Order: sequence, then structure tokens, then C-alpha cells
Amino acid sequence: MWTDAVDLRDFYATPLGVVARRMIGRRIRALWPDVRGLSVLGVGYPLPYLAMFRPEAVRVVAAMPAAQGVIIWPADGAGLTMLVDETDLPLADRSVDRLLLVHALECAERTRPMMREAWRVLADGGRMIVVAPNRRGLWARFETTPFGHGRPYTEGQLSRGLRDCLFTPHQATPALFVPPLRSRFLLSSAAAWETIGCRWFPSFGGVVVFEATKQIHAVRLSVAAARAPAFAVSPAR
Repeated sequence: MWTDAVDLRDFYATPLGVVARRMIGRRIRALWPDVRGLSVLGVGYPLPYLAMFRPEAVRVVAAMPAAQGVIIWPADGAGLTMLVDETDLPLADRSVDRLLLVHALECAERTRPMMREAWRVLADGGRMIVVAPNRRGLWARFETTPFGHGRPYTEGQLSRGLRDCLFTPHQATPALFVPPLRSRFLLSSAAAWETIGCRWFPSFGGVVVFEATKQIHAVRLSVAAARAPAFAVSPAR
């Protein structure tokens, strides 16, 4: 079930949401340090994480599922969001260099068609990042945040799912080790929680940030198929 876009916007406006955006954004940026000359597409609710790519990328667009709703973004300049069917994106084949899935995989009812559509629009050799709630983390257990809704995943489940949808998993990195509580003390020490958690308890991050690349398979024709005879119908006399 999709979380309403207005609720997601309101969450990221809170102190807890600001911390989540900062911690997850660091992981995304570490995986994609330079997107100059590339096109970036976000699917789901990627708005908090797309702004950092705008100064570099040739094109940055957010595709927001109809069941979730759409938010006008950015506040300045022309709108860069579109309301879509996540299983039928209005984009040409191989038209996107980088694809970011946030608040999408855990919410979608038809995950495989959505992922195959992501594969279709991603350029050959293009990269995708999936941000999903970690089944072992605290954030998936608290419904007071968007990461407590939908279907959480382990790193292994994400890896197998990506392979099934013709992606090659590369690396997974955890994020959000600070407890999802609105305590000022906890939020002010979020960076320390992140450092300690990544080093000693990597399996218990609130989310998994997983990067994968589009997998291209060569099609082999069998000898029998290659030599199959062709038949023509003779005209009647």
C-alpha cells in the first residue's frame, strides 16, 4: 500500500525526517559522487534526495505513482515531477542513466512489473539504487515513520530480487542506525550512531541502500532453430 505523498512530505519536514534525509543522502551520494552529463530518474518519493543531483545532471525527473499522489517540485523553476503508472513509465527505452527507487519497492503491489519497467528505461550499463526498509532494523517496526509501512527486506532478499529482475547487484550499504524517536538528544547524536552502527552492527540499520546495474543477456539461437526450413504455399492452379 502506497503512503500518501503529502504524508511523506510532512515527515521529511520534521527533525526526524531531516536526519533520515541526511543519513540516507550521504549513502546515495557516496555511491554516485559524480553524475555530470547524466540523466537521473527517481521513482516513488525521491524528492528529498534528487536536489543534490540537479547542479550536475543533464536532466533530473521524479516519477511519482498515481496511488501515492504527486507533489510539485522544485519550488523554484519548472516542475520536474510527473504522475505515472509505475508499471508503465512514459519514457523511451534506455533513456535514463541513473535510477533511484525510494519509498517504492516496499509499497508496490506489483513489484516485478515495476522492476522490469525500471530495467526497460535504464540505459545499457546504467545504475540503479534501491532504498528499502531493513527487516532487521528498528525503523521497520515503528509505524510513526514511512519506513514502518509496506514490506521490509533483508539484504539477501533484495539481492535475490534484483537478480530475478535482470539486475546485477553490486553493493549494499546500511543507513539509519539512530532509533526512530523524536528525542533531541538522539537526533543530535545521529552521526555517532551512524559511525558505530556501520562499523559494529551493519545488519541492523534502518534501511538498506542497494546499488545494482542493468544486466544485458545475449540471445543464442540453437542450431536447430538456425537451420529450420522455411515453407511457402504454392498458388493454386
